[in-house]
Amino acid sequence: MPANPVRIKNITHADVIQALDDLSQSMGVTENTDGPADAGMTFFGQFVDHDITLDATSALGTRIDPATIPNVRTPSLDLDCVYGAGPEASPHLYGAGEAEQFLVHGRKDNPRDLARTCAGKALIGDPRNDENILVAQVQSVFIELHNLLMSKRVDAGAEADDIKACAHDGIPKHIWHDHVSPRLSNFEEVRRFIRLHYQWLVWCELLPAFVTQDCLDWALEQSAFGWDAPVMPVEFTGAGYRFGHATTQFEYALTDGVAPRGFFALPGFGPRPVDGNIDYAMFFGMNGAVASQKARPVGPALGMPLLNLPFVHAEIALADIEETLTLAQSRNLALRNMVRDRYTYELASGQQMAARLGTKPVAVPDILKAKGITKTPLWFYCLQEAEAHGGGKLTGAGGRLVASVFANLLRRDPTTFLHIPHFKPWHGFDGQPSILAGMIAYVEANRDHIHHADDLRCG
Repeated sequence: MPANPVRIKNITHADVIQALDDLSQSMGVTENTDGPADAGMTFFGQFVDHDITLDATSALGTRIDPATIPNVRTPSLDLDCVYGAGPEASPHLYGAGEAEQFLVHGRKDNPRDLARTCAGKALIGDPRNDENILVAQVQSVFIELHNLLMSKRVDAGAEADDIKACAHDGIPKHIWHDHVSPRLSNFEEVRRFIRLHYQWLVWCELLPAFVTQDCLDWALEQSAFGWDAPVMPVEFTGAGYRFGHATTQFEYALTDGVAPRGFFALPGFGPRPVDGNIDYAMFFGMNGAVASQKARPVGPALGMPLLNLPFVHAEIALADIEETLTLAQSRNLALRNMVRDRYTYELASGQQMAARLGTKPVAVPDILKAKGITKTPLWFYCLQEAEAHGGGKLTGAGGRLVASVFANLLRRDPTTFLHIPHFKPWHGFDGQPSILAGMIAYVEANRDHIHHADDLRCG
C-alpha cells in the first residue's frame, strides 16, 4: 500500500512517540494467560518467519523505502532455514562421507543441542533459529526428522517406499529426471517429503491456531494483492506477522514438575546445557499425562520482559525527525514495533488496511485519541481486532492480511501441497492430537535409529 507518513498538526513528533510509549506500557503483563494455541506454536511461528523473511539492511531509526529491502530468505515455504542451499552449496551444514546428505546435529555434551562451531555458533541454515532455546528445539525437530527419514530411505522397506511415493507426487517424471542428480535422489525425496508436510502444517495447524477460519477461507477464495504486488509485503513483515510477540508468555516450564523460567532466562546463541532440553509435551499437546502449556491469546498484551529487552544497550536515534528514544524506550519491543511502523516503513494504518481488505474498522485507542491521533499503527490494530472480535485469534484486516500472504506463497509455488488435491499427511505421524505432535513423537520414538549420529555431532 502507499506510504503513510506521520503528519503533524498541533502536536510534535515527541508527542507522537510519547503517545505510542504510553500505549505500549498499557500492554505489559506479569502473569501468564492461556489462549487457544499450544505454547510451542509461538516458536513454530517464529521458525516459519525465519524461513520466509530476513531483512538484514533496514535499521530502526532510519526511513527506508520498503520496496528496496532485499529479503535474504527465499520467500517460499521451502525450509532453507534448515537445508541452506543443499549439501553441495552449503556443505558446512552436512556430514562427510556416507553422511554427506545428513544434517549435522548435536554435541558430545548434549546430543539434543544444535551442532556448533568451536566458537559455539550453531551450524544451521538461519542463525536466528538459535536466538532462544525454544525456537532452537523446533529447528532440531526438522533436522532430526531429516536424518531419521534419510536413514529410513537408505535402509529401504515400506517407510522408504512411502517417502519416495510422496516425494514424487505432483512432480512430472521428466522434471525429476532433468533436475535431480541420481546421486542426490534420496536426499531430494526426503527433503520434498518434509517440505510438503511442513507446508501442510503451516496452513492446516499453525495458521488455524492463530487466525480465524473465515479469514483462511477468504484468503483461498480472494486475491488480496495485485499480480505485481510484493510477495512478502512490508505490512506483513513489519506489522501483521509480528502478532507472535503478543503470544509469548511471561515464563515457561521446560519440563514437567520444574519451576517456570522467565522468557529471557532462556537465552540462545551458545551451547545449551542438558537442563535446557525441553519436554516437547510441555509445549505441544501430546497424548499422555503431561498437559501442554498455552500461548497467550492474540491481543494487545505482552509479557513484561518484552518491554525491557536486556540485550539492547544503546538509545535509538530517529535522525529524520531529530528525536532520540531513551534507553528504556529503546528496550521496549512494543514501542519499537510501532516506531518502526510509523517512522521507518510508514505503513498504512489499521483503519486503512481494513478499508483495503473490506473489514469493519476498530476504534482508535483512547490513549492515542487523547493526543489527537486519528489512526492506529497496523501492528497494534491487528492485536485489537483479535481481542475484540477474534476470540484470541487474528481476524478482520489482520487475519486477512496474514492468511493472504501464506495463501499467495502456496499458490505461486507449483510444488506445494496445495497443488496436490489428494495430499494427506503420512500415516506415520498419526496417533497424536495434531500432525505436528505426531511428527515430534515419531522423531522421539525413533531417534536411536538415525545413521551416523555420532559422526554428525559437532562442538
